[in-house]
Amino acid sequence: MGARAVLGTTLAVACAGAVFSFLLRHKDLFWGETEECRVRGIVEASKLLVDQAVYSTMRRNLHKREIISPSQLLSFSKLPEPASRAASRAADVMEMSVQEAMRRAHLRSAPSGPPTDVLSEDLLKTIAHLSGCQPYMLPPRCPNTCLANKFRLITGACNNRDHPRRGAANTALARWLPPAYEDGISEPRGWNPRLRYNGFPLPPVREVSRQVIHVSNEAVTEDGQYSDLLMAWGQYIDHDMAFTPQSASLAAFGGGADCQQTCENRSPCFPIQVITLRDYVPKILGPEAFGQHVGPYRGYDPAVDPTVSNVFSTAAFRFGHATVHPLVRRLDARFQERPGLLPLRDAFFRPWRLLEEGGVDPIMRGLLATPAKLQVQDQLMNAELTEGLFVLSDSGTLDLAAINLQRGRDHGLPGYNEWREFCGLSRLETRANLRATSSNGSVADKILDLYGHPANIDVWLGGLAERVLPGARTGPLFACIIGKQMRKLRDGDRFWWENQAVFTEAQRRELGRHSLSRVICDNTGLSRVPRDAFRVGTWPQEFESCDSIPGMNLGAWREAPPPEDACGFPGKVEDGDFLLCEESGKRVLVFSCRHGFQLQGPEQIACTRRGWDSQPPVCKDSGRLPRASMVSIVLGAVLVCGLAGLTWTVVCRW
Repeated sequence: MGARAVLGTTLAVACAGAVFSFLLRHKDLFWGETEECRVRGIVEASKLLVDQAVYSTMRRNLHKREIISPSQLLSFSKLPEPASRAASRAADVMEMSVQEAMRRAHLRSAPSGPPTDVLSEDLLKTIAHLSGCQPYMLPPRCPNTCLANKFRLITGACNNRDHPRRGAANTALARWLPPAYEDGISEPRGWNPRLRYNGFPLPPVREVSRQVIHVSNEAVTEDGQYSDLLMAWGQYIDHDMAFTPQSASLAAFGGGADCQQTCENRSPCFPIQVITLRDYVPKILGPEAFGQHVGPYRGYDPAVDPTVSNVFSTAAFRFGHATVHPLVRRLDARFQERPGLLPLRDAFFRPWRLLEEGGVDPIMRGLLATPAKLQVQDQLMNAELTEGLFVLSDSGTLDLAAINLQRGRDHGLPGYNEWREFCGLSRLETRANLRATSSNGSVADKILDLYGHPANIDVWLGGLAERVLPGARTGPLFACIIGKQMRKLRDGDRFWWENQAVFTEAQRRELGRHSLSRVICDNTGLSRVPRDAFRVGTWPQEFESCDSIPGMNLGAWREAPPPEDACGFPGKVEDGDFLLCEESGKRVLVFSCRHGFQLQGPEQIACTRRGWDSQPPVCKDSGRLPRASMVSIVLGAVLVCGLAGLTWTVVCRW
């Protein structure tokens, strides 16, 4: 009897276990939990983790009375504006959600590969929608007005009518090769210390910087041809074209660990166009590579995607860091050093020096008369950048070389050999191959001792270590990548200055007369400059009077109605202005008002055979005070009330 009871109990437990197991596996059949419900739960949990990490970072920063960490200072200097911050948060949420969905898929069937191979397209679209990423992936609405056809939008959107997001702000960088992540999602190469590449682990980026890239300030070789302004211009246009927002959180999304305090692996205008492509890029690429990769302008091509690529912004255009001089020279009107040489580390985030030590002009003279640092394979980056970046306290420094290497891995850039193959260059398989591409065999040996195999080398380091092309400042790989990107930026730009639909022949001729030297003359107190500002000049022999430097005649942009026109121009618009453009073959005037005024009447009027089709609008005071005035009134009222209360207290006590 007892045995039967035990057997019955055992069978009952087994049956109950089977039933519960079935219910757990197929609970959506009974309780209606669909795949979308599970995804929604994953995304909501990811949002909570991301927001907690951001809040933790904000709370930690508020408790600090001063900036004591170089990495915190760098983070503050790169804080994105609200639209970019929202896009960054959405990207963080989507990444975490995809990681969790992949983890659950691995638990079920142990699949392998990138998310697109494991998760369905519908599932990824659902995650993109719920995370907030989808609005940044959909094409924006493009205004169909004559102004939108004549002028570029400030965000760069709608440049290409068929693909409005190409080249726009808050749009993902272009990938010319598939990404290389260890988990197929976001884990950078070298994340897993047990993983081997061609039989070798990837070296820590700081160790690569210390053994291969770092050079003392005293060992720097100066460029005998080009000035420090060549380096400064490159940095200027780089930050203008490719400045990716970083996460608002410095805390890990799981557990809240401060990513600055732990070593754990947790995820947390037209003259410019002229100067850049005519004067700057040929000096960087050399004449042969410029002709091969950029070539002459043949007009706007809507099939070309001008979006800045990942490898350009993260690796190739960072070649300029190897041309940064360790010293800042400030020169007086006679080009004598005054108040003296300034180490670069003492110039970072110190704008007070501009106010107290002579202003901008001494620095500009120094840029014109100081040779740039020459990119030499065994002198890649000076100590000011590898040992003294952003030093404001005793809490340590940053290493720009290590940052560049890790940035490339974080962005999923494939290795050096993949990019050489992309550019039609031979793959490197042996030590002899690597030594042949570099002008310094000992540097090639150091690199291979760290990486083990040429295919493992990070693309930024591999490009820097190549032998520089004749008449250039880069090797063949970076010349290829930079040249391809510059050509795409030019040919895929509907508003490129050489496009005959943008400017008249007279206007293009005037733009072609402009130069960086003229810009310096017009915007600084300098009266003498080299004719080519990028070539280092010797004072006073190679400096010319600003009166002899040609510039633009803005008269070419003067708007006047054609002789046969029956409309002419209306009179001056009080507190407003108008612009002339064409729409459907008709001349159109588009009106706008100054801040604080509202347009009353039509925004635009068109010219007909009988004259303007409507009376011009007027600008009326909106009756609303500017925000600054409202703030002043509120603060004034608070101050008056406070003083009144204080007076009443004093009088009553007396």
